[in-house]
Amino acid sequence: MSLDAVLARIDSDLPAAMDRLMDLLRIPSISTDPAFKDSCDKAADWLVDDLNGLGIKTEKRTTPGHPMVVGHIDGPGPHLLFYGHYDVQPVDPLELWDNDPFDPQIEETAKGQVIRGRGSSDDKGQLMTFIEACRAWKAEHGSLPCKMTFFLEGEEESGSPSLVPFMEENAEELKSDIALICDTGLFESKTPAIVTMLRGLLGEEITITGPDVDLHSGMYGGVAINPIRVMSRIVASLHDDEGRITIPGFYDGVPELSDEMEAQWQGLAFDHAAFLGDVGLSKPAGEQDRTPLEMIWSRPTCEVNGIWGGYTGDGFKTVLPSQAHAKISFRLVGDQDPLAIRESFRALVRDMVPEDCEVSFNDHGAGKASMTETDDPSFEAARKALTEEWQVPAAYVGCGGSIPIAGHFQEILGTTPMLIGFGKDDDALHSPNEKYDVESFHKGIRSWARILAALAR
Repeated sequence: MSLDAVLARIDSDLPAAMDRLMDLLRIPSISTDPAFKDSCDKAADWLVDDLNGLGIKTEKRTTPGHPMVVGHIDGPGPHLLFYGHYDVQPVDPLELWDNDPFDPQIEETAKGQVIRGRGSSDDKGQLMTFIEACRAWKAEHGSLPCKMTFFLEGEEESGSPSLVPFMEENAEELKSDIALICDTGLFESKTPAIVTMLRGLLGEEITITGPDVDLHSGMYGGVAINPIRVMSRIVASLHDDEGRITIPGFYDGVPELSDEMEAQWQGLAFDHAAFLGDVGLSKPAGEQDRTPLEMIWSRPTCEVNGIWGGYTGDGFKTVLPSQAHAKISFRLVGDQDPLAIRESFRALVRDMVPEDCEVSFNDHGAGKASMTETDDPSFEAARKALTEEWQVPAAYVGCGGSIPIAGHFQEILGTTPMLIGFGKDDDALHSPNEKYDVESFHKGIRSWARILAALAR
């Protein structure tokens, strides 16, 4: 099958593809707010109709929450599954938007044309790059180059409560050779990338209780234990002077980078000074024997996300608080066991709590890291296809965040995930005035067409 004809079709059909994306963006499919349940249904119906129009047998599947969209089409070559999500984040604060978030606009900016509107980048614009690539294949050749399954979710922005049960109940139907996930971006907004490392996440909330009530600091100061002082000592003990995390056994299962991957990351010439300078900082604060990219992508973290207790209102109130609280998150890598780390962390905290205090814990989820081996020839084929389209050497990269769906594909379906996306650093994901570059949309469609051709071979 001719790839050149497909690419030419994508170029000529771009205005119509943009119109279709605008139609989908106008649907306010906010999954976290029950008031928008009908809109989520409408977005699912829109996708069902669009995929059925391409000859892909597609259904809306009910869940306890928002529906899944599942479609299948037979074909030669490997069996590919494409995952995306059609739900979007809330738009608050609305007053910071320049226009109606669900009245998408094409805007001229100093960097080129952008599509402005909620969901333009996360994830409707990204989702539609793949569908439009399939549309061009069908238009030119009457069929797709591979056997495909489409799996589109409506709860990603609200924690995906229905996802794992649905995948477990429909595992045989959803199994494939490779799961393509389009929910990532370009490295530093210019280098096409395949994400091969995603950090896991562990959340812990601590409450330390001392006296039964808040105490007058003049009457009790010095003689009574202060829970904030206890909490401060615990938090300060979690890192040593070199930035290493001190929890016993914390680094069990943390792998070292291969020489090949380390060389590739060095070749990206990451400007950490500019990265930190953009947020008013200058010096990397993590493990001092690691490069900044290692700190972000391949090393675990322990961070205090919130700490509070006592009087925090205006003015001054001289009390010893009854309680102190902290929320602490851990980003995990490799084979780190989040449950083992939770127990080790809690044991460390308990050992540091004095006799007159009690400690309680509230967990906020635990998920392992996800790693993908790149020795499967499909990865190098996809990387070369991206390089051909963008005329910049594509890279295997890590991701500091967590995308649980990648791990679910591995653990539940035994399917290899391949994460490729075309978002840019300034897309304002989850924020007012979200946008997606027209270039990202156009070249994203062309990239998927090239990848499909490469994987089919």
